[in-house]
Amino acid sequence: MTETTSTTKTHEFRLPVRWGDFDRYGHVNNAVYIEYAQEARLAFATEFFGTSGSFQVFVRHIEADFTRPVMPDTTEILVRTEVIKVGNTSFTTRQDIIDRHGNVCCSVTSVLVVVDVKTATPRAITEKEMGILTSGAAKEGE
Repeated sequence: MTETTSTTKTHEFRLPVRWGDFDRYGHVNNAVYIEYAQEARLAFATEFFGTSGSFQVFVRHIEADFTRPVMPDTTEILVRTEVIKVGNTSFTTRQDIIDRHGNVCCSVTSVLVVVDVKTATPRAITEKEMGILTSGAAKEGE
């Protein structure tokens, strides 16, 4: 089961570690961390921008720093998402993936470009979107 919580600065999302996430070395496979980050970004976008489809992004750049493995004793991970930079058409998130012991196992940084739904080309971030991205407190429709 997944669970979402957020503060004015950090969005938190919990999700289960699946049996298939582990590789033959007995820890979560490195590629799976990117999937965890993606799931948490989707939860962040849904919570703050709704599901109308008017706020769409493409991943322009992603990087992951692996600091320790997630081991089988972790059955649920926590992903903390923060918006760390906002530009004219893009924003950058930092996501920490945390095991059951509170250890940051991986930090994922992503540059996301906001796109026009009809043309799939970059568009300017609106003032309302800017407010949401810079505060994390207001949700679409409020």
